Amino acid sequence: MQLRYETNLSAEEYVRQKAWKFAELGSCPLHPGGGCSLARHGTYSRKFPEGTKIARWYCREGRTTFGLLPDCLAARLPGTLLEIEVVLNTVRDSTSQEKAADKLREDIELIGALRWIRHRIFLVRAALAILIERLPAFQKCTPTVSCFQEILGLQFVLPVLRGYAHEHLQMLPAPLGFCPKKRFQHKMGTDPP
Repeated sequence: MQLRYETNLSAEEYVRQKAWKFAELGSCPLHPGGGCSLARHGTYSRKFPEGTKIARWYCREGRTTFGLLPDCLAARLPGTLLEIEVVLNTVRDSTSQEKAADKLREDIELIGALRWIRHRIFLVRAALAILIERLPAFQKCTPTVSCFQEILGLQFVLPVLRGYAHEHLQMLPAPLGFCPKKRFQHKMGTDPP
């Protein structure tokens, strides 16, 4: 199970400082009153950014591991929330998704690049729509990153929104929240015209 590691560090600072060594899980989420054998359970590595590790704990009674994901990293997608927001901003500022795909993913064919972009757009919009429903501060917003950027007066909002949404992270889809991916899986088959 993923949990939030509240930090203002960028991904580069997180890796440089080896901040996973300082992560603490005060109590077991399954047994908040105590009484279980919650213990540190090492780390697991992420490919991107290179050198990233995530601190883990294990509850033997609950047979569950808990990973503390820092605010800068995307959940269940490689990379950072800032990188995902750059993708969304590039799509917004391009004349078409195809032009944005050409800029963002030169390493794969256009159809794959479009799926890659649309998957991120779908997940972020779903998370933002839930935040609009749940948080009164955002009820005048539309489920777009640019609307949240305008309301918060920030250039990048996804890492900050994880803090606003801390009580709802288990129901929000990745990359912002920690809800299981299967609930927000994009449709299979060819993309509509």
